[in-house]
Amino acid sequence: MTIMTQNEILPIIFDNISEGVFTIDHDCKITSFNRAAEEISGFSKKEAVGKYCFDVFRTNLCKQKCALISTLKDHKPIRDERVTIMTKDGRKVVVSVSTMILRDDNGRTIGAVEFFRDLTMIEDLRKQIKSGNKLGEIVSCNEEMQRIFSILPEIAKSECNVLIQGPSGSGKELISLALHNMSPHAGGAFVKINCAALPEPLLESELFGHVKGAFTDALRDKPGLFYVARDGSLLLDELSEMSLPIQAKLLRVLNNGEFLPVGATDTLHTNARIIAATNQNLEQMIAAGRFREDLYYRINVINIDIPPLKQRLEDIPLLIEHFINKLRSRTGKSIRNVSPETLSILRQYDFPGNVRELENAVEHAFVLCSGETICPEHLPVKIQDTVKAAANGGKNGFGESSEEAVIRETLQRHNGNRENAARELGMHRTTLWRKMKRYCIKTNLPYP
Repeated sequence: MTIMTQNEILPIIFDNISEGVFTIDHDCKITSFNRAAEEISGFSKKEAVGKYCFDVFRTNLCKQKCALISTLKDHKPIRDERVTIMTKDGRKVVVSVSTMILRDDNGRTIGAVEFFRDLTMIEDLRKQIKSGNKLGEIVSCNEEMQRIFSILPEIAKSECNVLIQGPSGSGKELISLALHNMSPHAGGAFVKINCAALPEPLLESELFGHVKGAFTDALRDKPGLFYVARDGSLLLDELSEMSLPIQAKLLRVLNNGEFLPVGATDTLHTNARIIAATNQNLEQMIAAGRFREDLYYRINVINIDIPPLKQRLEDIPLLIEHFINKLRSRTGKSIRNVSPETLSILRQYDFPGNVRELENAVEHAFVLCSGETICPEHLPVKIQDTVKAAANGGKNGFGESSEEAVIRETLQRHNGNRENAARELGMHRTTLWRKMKRYCIKTNLPYP
């Protein structure tokens, strides 16, 4: 086995760092330029070395307050300063810049070094959220979700009952909360109950309330959730798990707003907006005799069907950015993004737990990641192993419609650059070109 010397190892490490790195001398001339710096700036090492740094990067701070010149003057490092550079082909790219003094083996100052990270993905996602891809806590650029966003305000204004269907973890509660917040009931309480979490007697008591002495442990009167939410909204989550007798009592509430607390003789009235949610096919349950047909048609005035995450893979970058922002403010960690390899893995995973599972995966990565970028090894082992197994079986994890949406979203985020998009998608650029032709996807850039 050949043992490499330090002088042989350092250039390899330098060229394989994911961040752009370059060094300058006292005259601000570039003395070294790594591979990532070439990719981000568009300038080759040969073109950059020997040039003044401000002639290569042309940042918005070059003429005002250059981070490197400031570090050279006062020897103080600068960390995570956002600047906009101009690439060789004239594109503006937002980067995060960190600088520090460069010294020789004797401790003498010989220049400075700058590390810079491409923030294009983060900035694009931030713009997307501001431009209408966010409704309350719901984040999506998916076409079907955008359609739901567009009709939600009109649904909220009405007084009709709403049935929200979708797999577990897809965001039914968030849609319900958005409906409440945009409705005339927004001034009242938003109350939710999971119908699958309670046995029948307890669920009945929770919904309708009870009077003192109605059963053994009823030591005092207790108002039910229909009363608590009387001027607001009540979310009946997992409605399909409600027993047939309670379904019959719910039907009465939906018909005239009246309900009878357990053990009471006088009815009460509620003005609560009723929102029901389920991950089951209620029509199949009706056929099996497990759900009342009359209740189904009473609750299903407006139906909102939320697609699972595997059908909206183009949302994954948006959601990741959303979760990172939430977790960073909560934990104080400096994590800002995910690596392209990590994003590729997450796109190829099926997410049976939907958006909730993705959020858990990001939170898991937050625990393990000590830097600024989430890498594949920070993801849950289950996700890593599942994607590896699928890859060994020759599957890419995309359905055709999902694949088209992901390709469009990735190209848009990379400003139409097919080479960069292909790298992130984990495919050869000729494969990407072939798929673009199949889906009739066009960009304004020439083929790289």
